[in-house]
Amino acid sequence: MQMNDSQRILASKEAVWAALNDPEILKQCIPGCQSLDMSSPTEMTATVVFKVGPVKATFGGKVTLSDLDPPNSYRISGEGSGGVAGFAKGGALVRLESDGSDITVLHYDVDAQIGGKLAQLGARLIDSTARKLAGEFFKSFGEVVGKTVAAGV
Repeated sequence: MQMNDSQRILASKEAVWAALNDPEILKQCIPGCQSLDMSSPTEMTATVVFKVGPVKATFGGKVTLSDLDPPNSYRISGEGSGGVAGFAKGGALVRLESDGSDITVLHYDVDAQIGGKLAQLGARLIDSTARKLAGEFFKSFGEVVGKTVAAGV
């Protein structure tokens, strides 16, 4: 599955970059995220509960950041296992572009693979769920980062 889009965020590029590297902000924004911990500056472990159609599973996995070009871009890759529900792995290229001093356009290109019971649900359901989850994440991320900047944190 491949997906790409962009999101306008009411914050400077530096503030958006900092938020993309802050596990507390990411945890608030990732739908179903139960835990997200930094194990190093470029590695995180996560536990996330996903529901796709009739299949609900808890995924545990590892996320790695690479090709870091602060505050412009990075590659995020990860894989997780949901037991009998299956597995998910993939990555995204995340790129930030300033649109004035306090607006940032976040671009992302995602490539993901799934297997197990999840893969049996069909591409249309998987794609629509992935797009919905991505939309929820970026809407929430934009709101949280915007509030943080407005509060002067």
